[in-house]
Amino acid sequence: MDSRSAGNLLKEKFPQAVAGIEEFRGETTVTVEAPNLFEVMTFLRENTELAYDMLIDQAGVDFPGQSPRFTIAYLLHSMKFNNRLRIKIKVAADVAVDSVSAIWKAANWMERETAEMFGITFKNHPNPQHILLPDDFVGYPLRKDYDVKGPNFDQPFQVCLDE
Repeated sequence: MDSRSAGNLLKEKFPQAVAGIEEFRGETTVTVEAPNLFEVMTFLRENTELAYDMLIDQAGVDFPGQSPRFTIAYLLHSMKFNNRLRIKIKVAADVAVDSVSAIWKAANWMERETAEMFGITFKNHPNPQHILLPDDFVGYPLRKDYDVKGPNFDQPFQVCLDE
């Protein structure tokens, strides 16, 4: 089943969850309501007609003038059918999103990076620790309103290599 059909199948199976389907340059993007994310993603992985068995990428995007402010995009691949599908959800700054790391292990570090860089919280994440920034780092560097100038902006981070 191709990715366009996957979007239509999702709309039939989860009419309340699918907010939109877009086609651009042969790629299908399905926007899903955030509270239904885990249910939809589980279906995409386990349905034998779709078999999206690989999470290729997951990333956050900040749109400070929009409500909700953030978008999270998941790029899925079906090894069986050689199809790709993009799933997007829109998230407010103070709302936690279901982790999909129980469905795809690859989501673990991707969600950690998104949490660290944007301040988006993932519910039921197995290890919500920092992976890129020091534990005492304040702020979310990929938010568009992050202050990139300050008293120590030109100073390198303190790195501790001792174990």
